[in-house]
Amino acid sequence: MSKNLLAPFGLLALTLALSACGPSTEQTPQVPLAKVRVETLQAKPLSITSELSGRIAAPRIAEVRARVAGVVMQRVFKEGHDVKQGDVLFRIDPAPFKADLDSALANLSKAQANAFQARLQEQRYSQLVEGNAISGQDYDNARANLRQTNAEVAANKAAVERARLNLGYATVTAPISGRIGRALVTEGALVGQNEATPLAIIQQLDPIHADLTQSTRELNDLRRAFRAGSLKQVGQDQAKATLIQDDGSLYPLPGKLLFAEISVDPGTGQIILRSEFPNPDLDLLPGSFVRVRLEQAVDKQGLSVPQRAITRDSAGIPMVLLLDAEQTVSLQPVELGPVINDRWVVSHGLKAGDRIVVEGLQHARPGDKVEVDDSPASGQPVKE
Repeated sequence: MSKNLLAPFGLLALTLALSACGPSTEQTPQVPLAKVRVETLQAKPLSITSELSGRIAAPRIAEVRARVAGVVMQRVFKEGHDVKQGDVLFRIDPAPFKADLDSALANLSKAQANAFQARLQEQRYSQLVEGNAISGQDYDNARANLRQTNAEVAANKAAVERARLNLGYATVTAPISGRIGRALVTEGALVGQNEATPLAIIQQLDPIHADLTQSTRELNDLRRAFRAGSLKQVGQDQAKATLIQDDGSLYPLPGKLLFAEISVDPGTGQIILRSEFPNPDLDLLPGSFVRVRLEQAVDKQGLSVPQRAITRDSAGIPMVLLLDAEQTVSLQPVELGPVINDRWVVSHGLKAGDRIVVEGLQHARPGDKVEVDDSPASGQPVKE
C-alpha cells in the first residue's frame, strides 16, 4: 500500500487521540450535604449527683449473751427467722437460781423476825427509860439494834431481788427486734457472763443503712461551689439516694441521706456518708458492696446533652459535634457529670445557646458543612 493511502488513516488516529486528551465538557456531580439533627442547649436547674460506693450495714446489731452462768437446756428460736424484742431465745438450767432465791427468801424472813423483835424491845425500853428503870445506855443499845436489824432486812430484800433477777436471766430473751442468725452454742453448753462468744446475733434489717465513702476533694469542690453561688445545696432531709444493684438495675425503693461523718479517715482521705433505704423484702444484706447515686446539689444554670450525642476519641475523651453559624461541624471536648434521665450533665466545654449534633453523627465530619434537618424527629438516626 502506498504512503498516500495511509495518510488519511494517520490523520484520523491523531485527531481521535487529541480529542481524548482534551478537557471534558461534562462537570463532576456535587456531593450532597449530610443531613443532621441538632439541639440548641438551654440552661435549666439540674440535680448534681455523685455515684458513691459503700457497704450495707445494719442500723442495730445485738449480741445475745448469757447474763448468768449455767448450762443451756433449750434453744427456742428458729435460726434465720425474725424475732421480736422480748422473745425467748434460750433457756438456761434454772435449778441453781431457784435454790438461791429460796435461800434469799429464807434469810429475809429471818431478818424480818429479828427486826420485829428489836422493834418491840425498843418500844419497851423507851417506856422504862422514862421511869429511870434502865440506864440510857441500855436504851441507846436497843435503838441501835433496831436500826441494825432494819438494815439487815433491806440487805436481804436486795439479795432476794438479785436472786429473782438471776432466775429471770436463766431465760434469755431478744434484746431487740430483727432477724436472728444461727445459734453459736448448742444445748448442753456451759455459758457464763464473761464468755467471749455470744449465744447468737440479731440484726435489724428494715430499714437498712448504706455507709458510703466520698473523697474530701469532691466535698471541698462542692463547698466552694456553694460559697460561689454556682450550686445550691440540697437540704439533708431532702437529699435523695438511689441504690444501684449488682446487675446495674436500680433498687426500686428510694432512700435518703442521714448524715455525714464529722471526721476524715486519715488513711484514705475519705469521709463516710450514711444513707437509709427501706428493706421490706430483705433484699439488702449487711456486708454487701453497693453503689449509691446521691443527690448533693442543684445547678441553677445546668446544661445536659442526650447520651447519643456523645462520642469519644481514641484516648476516651468525651466529645460532641458542635455546629457554628456557617453550618460547619467541629469537635468539642467536654467534661461530663452524672446521667439524669438518659442525658449527660455537662460540667465544662459548652454554654447555653450552643448547637450540637444529636442525630446523623456518622455522616458528619469535622470541617464539613452539613444540612440541618428540621423535620419532626422519628426517634431513629438520620439515614442517607
